[in-house]
Amino acid sequence: KDTKFSDLGLLIIDEEHRFGVRQKEKLKDLKLGVDVLSMSATPIPRTLQMSLSGIRSMSVIETPPEERLAVITEVATFSLPLVRDAINAELARGGQTFFVHNRIKDIMKLYEKLRETVPRARIAVAHGQMPERELERVMLGFLNREVDVLLSTAIVGAGLDIPTANTIIVDKAQMMGLADLYQLKGRVGRSDTRAYAYFLIPGEEVITEEARSRLQALQELSYMGAGFRLAMKDLEIRGAGNMLGPEQSGSIEAVGFDLYMEMLEEAVAELKGEPASKELKPSLNLRVSAYVPEEYISDMALRLSAYRAVSAAEDEDAIKAVAEEMADRYGPVPEPLRNLMDVRGISILAGRLMVTEITDRGARLALSFAEEAGMGSDRVMEAMGKVPGMISDKTDALRFHPSGFEFRYKGEVIGAIRGVLESLMLASTGCK
Repeated sequence: KDTKFSDLGLLIIDEEHRFGVRQKEKLKDLKLGVDVLSMSATPIPRTLQMSLSGIRSMSVIETPPEERLAVITEVATFSLPLVRDAINAELARGGQTFFVHNRIKDIMKLYEKLRETVPRARIAVAHGQMPERELERVMLGFLNREVDVLLSTAIVGAGLDIPTANTIIVDKAQMMGLADLYQLKGRVGRSDTRAYAYFLIPGEEVITEEARSRLQALQELSYMGAGFRLAMKDLEIRGAGNMLGPEQSGSIEAVGFDLYMEMLEEAVAELKGEPASKELKPSLNLRVSAYVPEEYISDMALRLSAYRAVSAAEDEDAIKAVAEEMADRYGPVPEPLRNLMDVRGISILAGRLMVTEITDRGARLALSFAEEAGMGSDRVMEAMGKVPGMISDKTDALRFHPSGFEFRYKGEVIGAIRGVLESLMLASTGCK
C-alpha cells in the first residue's frame, strides 16, 4: 500500500501458483496499463484454463538445463526400513537428503525416530516457527554439508538450490497439492547426479480418490519438462474454478472438461468479435482396428486419458508428441494404437478439406464433402492423378456422385486415404 511507482511498465509475478485471490486483487492496482508476466512450473487450474481458452497468452519452456536427469519418483507406504535404505543409499554416495514432514507439532517425535533408524546420519530440524537466527544456522549447516538429513516442513519447497542434495522423502504426501509436491520434487536433481523422490502415504486404503489421482499423476509424469502436463492433469482432477469468483479450482463435472473448454473458447471468441472456429468432424467408417489395447495400458482411467490425448491432438506434430509420450511411458506403440493416431491425423486433414464422410467399401473408398467445400471434378482429377493408390487401368477407377466421389485403391486403406487427402490439399492450395 505504501509503495508508489512513477513509471511502472512491467510486473513479473514469480511462483504465481503461490498467490491467493486476495493477494492477486492487491496486485490488480498495479496492472492497469502494465505488461504482466506470470511464471510458474505448475500453474493453478484457473490460470491454466484462462490461458488455454485464449483469455491470457501462454508460452511453455520444456527444455531442461543441460546434463540434468529425470528424478526417479516412487509412491510408497511409510515404513522405517524404506526410509533407512533411502537415506543410507544417499549417504553411501556422499549426498544429502531432504525429509519433509509438514506438521510442526510432532516433527520432534519423527526426529527421534530418524536418529534411532539412521544413527550414522547427522540430522537437523527446520521449520517456520523457529527463531530466525537458529533457522539460518541450520540452513547454513545443511548448505555447508555439516548436516546429512534436513528434517523440515514444506518451507524448503522453493528457493533452495543445493546440488549435493539428491534424495527427498515427503511424509504424508496425500495431504499436499500437486503443485506443492512438484515443487518439493524440484529441490533435488539440480545437478548431473541422478536424484530420487519418495512420496510416502499411510496406506492406499486411507487416502481419498483425488489424492490417489494426484500421486499417480506425479509418478507417471516424472520425465523432464513434465510440469505443464502435470498442471493439465491438476486441472482435470480439480476443475478450473470460477471465472469471476474466489475459487481458483473447482469441479466442472456438470458439463465435462472438454465441453466446458469448448464453450469457454466460443464465448471468448464472441467477446473478441472473432468468428468461433468450429472444427468439422467427419464421419470415418474404416475397416481398421483403432483402439488402445488393454494389454498395453491395463488401467481403465489411463486408457481413457490416452484416448483423450489422441483426440485432443490438433496437428501432426501434436500426434507425434503423443506417440513419443506413450512410447516413453508404456513401451513401443502397438499397431491398434498407431492406427488410432493415424485415423486422428486423417480426421484433421479431412476436416480442413471440409470432408463430411469417408467410407471404406471394400476395394473402394467414398468421400463426401460439405456444400461449401467447392471440390470440383477438375481439382479431384488433378489430385487423383498423383495418388499411387489409384487403380488407373480400370474404367470405373473413379466415380463422381452429387456430394463427392469414390475410387478404387490398392494397398492398405490408411495410406490410400492419406495420399488422397494430401493430394487434394495440395490441389486446393494450388487453386488459391
